[in-house]
Amino acid sequence: MYASHEDIGYDFGDDSKIGTKPVKPNPNIDRGWAWMIVFSSFLVHILIMGSQMALGILNIEWLEEFNQSRGLTAWVSSLSMGITLIVGPFIGLFIGMCGCRRTAIMGGMLNSLGWILSSYASDVHYLFLTFGVTAGIGSGMVYLPAVVMVGQYFQKRRALAQGLSTTGTGFGAFLMTALMKYLCVEFGWRNTMFIQGAISLNLCVCGALMRPLSPKDAVSEKYVLRSNTEDNHAKVLSHSAETIKSRGVLSEELEKKGTVNEEVLDSVKPIEMGSKSQSERSLYGLRILKTVSQMMVTVRKGFAIWYSSYFGAASLFTNRVFVAFIIWALFAYSSFVIPFIHLPEIVKQYNLPSQNNIFPLTSIIAIVHIFGKVILGIISDLPCISTWNVFLMANFTLVTCILTLPLMQTYVSLAVVCALIGFSSGYFSLMPVVTEDLVGTKHLANAYGIIICANGVSALFGPPFAGWIYDITHKYDFSFYISGLLYMVGIIFLLIQPCIQKKQTREKPAEGAEE
Repeated sequence: MYASHEDIGYDFGDDSKIGTKPVKPNPNIDRGWAWMIVFSSFLVHILIMGSQMALGILNIEWLEEFNQSRGLTAWVSSLSMGITLIVGPFIGLFIGMCGCRRTAIMGGMLNSLGWILSSYASDVHYLFLTFGVTAGIGSGMVYLPAVVMVGQYFQKRRALAQGLSTTGTGFGAFLMTALMKYLCVEFGWRNTMFIQGAISLNLCVCGALMRPLSPKDAVSEKYVLRSNTEDNHAKVLSHSAETIKSRGVLSEELEKKGTVNEEVLDSVKPIEMGSKSQSERSLYGLRILKTVSQMMVTVRKGFAIWYSSYFGAASLFTNRVFVAFIIWALFAYSSFVIPFIHLPEIVKQYNLPSQNNIFPLTSIIAIVHIFGKVILGIISDLPCISTWNVFLMANFTLVTCILTLPLMQTYVSLAVVCALIGFSSGYFSLMPVVTEDLVGTKHLANAYGIIICANGVSALFGPPFAGWIYDITHKYDFSFYISGLLYMVGIIFLLIQPCIQKKQTREKPAEGAEE
């Protein structure tokens, strides 16, 4: 999706000879270190997406601590979730300039800083900046490289690798929900966020595992050419310096043999040292200029790739089905996020905390979500099954669960609906496949970036909207009804636009025949 210069192992400042050298297939494609990349991405999904799915625990603590409205407090979680996805296309600029490894390591440090600073929050608005924005941007800087690196290391088994890595979301939601609940009881929410900040430093380790995919032969050739280039620069810089260096070498040999007078050597050494330092300074200055020029070229090319990827894809919006897909994405993700944020408080209102403490409803969603991704992916790969139809059926099941969830007031009924929500939401693993069917392989990266942005907007405004509706009606029922109806509108767009497009394609040949 984003091929950085660090990742492919080329240096724009070197001669063009480097780029023209034949590159042998990397032995780590689909094997070897590629599975360490999957493991790294799996951990990233646990630490980022899993933690975000467990924010409902902290949301209750924030409501009690700051005594603010539910709509205002929900903005903290929504900012973190939304910004993680919204900044995705813009993180591509960092990936193009710095590479996936450096971007992920910087993001891990920023995410950890956001958690730690949030533990000192004095009000909700403070959390907006520290947790929503700071930790959210840090999460985005790690999340996107984790997805990109899996795509770079896999060709034949790319779908399997992406599926395995994204199951970390479900595992993370289950583990982080239990961990945060325990930490909040034992240490309080402030210490919980501080501890979580320390845990998030493991994202830097995950980033360090994202070893750039560079052919060994190309790398060795690059260093040989680079050393030759530097030698040529040295020769052109100062012929006198080389002469003095050669004299220095010769004098050292004569000194070893004992054939040179010590007084002569003492008179030559100061001149020799001064010439060496002058030449070294000149070489050092050339290296600095070369590094700066390479950085400028890298920034320009990285920005050009980023700009063409996201602002040069206007032709995508002429595809009406893809536009309908964007409208669907604007409403879909919030319907999945809202239960995670507000379910703990709904359980509290229904006086079911004792049962929910044994096995939290959010954990049920997370566990079944793992199996949903795998099973829906297997079904979609069957030759007699259409991926588009599986995708639509999963969406219909999810919207039905969202609309019926407020009607359930017992733990068992809520658990059944939550299990269906977790299973049907496994359609997330089908989104890249559906996007590729709509726009083709050539525009897949650009189109999927836009879809992720739309999901981020949905995650950003969904939970605060549900909290705002509660503040007006004092019930969560209308929040689920309204979000479910909006979700249904998006699904209807997905159903109508393909029919219209098929009708138009049939009419065009008929018009040509009449003419």
